[in-house]
Amino acid sequence: MQIEDVTSLTLAPSLLEGSGCGMYRGHRQPTIAIGSAIQGPRLSHRSCASTCAWCSWTTAGCRVAWSVDTAEFALDTLVDDIERARQELGLGRVAVLGHSGHALMALEYAKKYPAHVSHVIMISMAPDLSATSAAAAERYWQESVSPEHKAAMEENLRRLPDETLAQLPLQERFIRSYVRNGPRLWYDPRFDSSPLWEGVEVNLDMIDHVWGRVFRDIDITQGLATFDRPVFLALGRYDFLVAPPSAWDALRPQFHDLTVRVFERSGHTPQYEEAALFDAELVRWMQERQ
Repeated sequence: MQIEDVTSLTLAPSLLEGSGCGMYRGHRQPTIAIGSAIQGPRLSHRSCASTCAWCSWTTAGCRVAWSVDTAEFALDTLVDDIERARQELGLGRVAVLGHSGHALMALEYAKKYPAHVSHVIMISMAPDLSATSAAAAERYWQESVSPEHKAAMEENLRRLPDETLAQLPLQERFIRSYVRNGPRLWYDPRFDSSPLWEGVEVNLDMIDHVWGRVFRDIDITQGLATFDRPVFLALGRYDFLVAPPSAWDALRPQFHDLTVRVFERSGHTPQYEEAALFDAELVRWMQERQ
């Protein structure tokens, strides 16, 4: 599918000023995909082509040029910028999609602006990034019976030990660390995700504040009592980056309409690793909730 229209946006400092926003036409329900306009399409371009009109931009977390003033990275600011993007694009009701930490932004946007949201799509995220969730992720990794994944992780650590990693510039260190942790992130433990990061810049101050503090302390149950939009939660069986699917068990009753799908041959990115199956599941779910 070809990009039919590209709109240039000038948004608040929490988003990349002047970013391209590709609009894929072909379905009456547009979807705002929150995240990197560079990396996002690489991960998701094969998914939802028949159902979703994609709008994605680069959040400040994927750009190094912005101020380190954490006030610019407040969750309300990030959420309000999604709404501003919707308005500037001239969209009505939208589905909103977020992968990893952006999934929490998608949910918070939908809770604050429910009148403008038809569906919420959350991919590969735990309810929070607290110490408890981190411990659950580590326990899930340690208790998994996957010799191939653990052997690949040990090999990666030998090839790029912590001492060598620490000597790299911060930007390169962040990306190389992520790639090194591939066995914890991908169904194929030897998958090299380096090409997915080409041209992507990371605002480490924003990542540290939002992922390290905001998402650590977030309580997504706030506002759920009155929130009635359908939520699709896609998780990967081999995702050892965030807490396992069981982390959602206690919260399920608090959602009005929550659909969970665990992809058995995926890690942290099922929309890429099992694109056809992900597409089929999501399309069917959206069609059932038109």
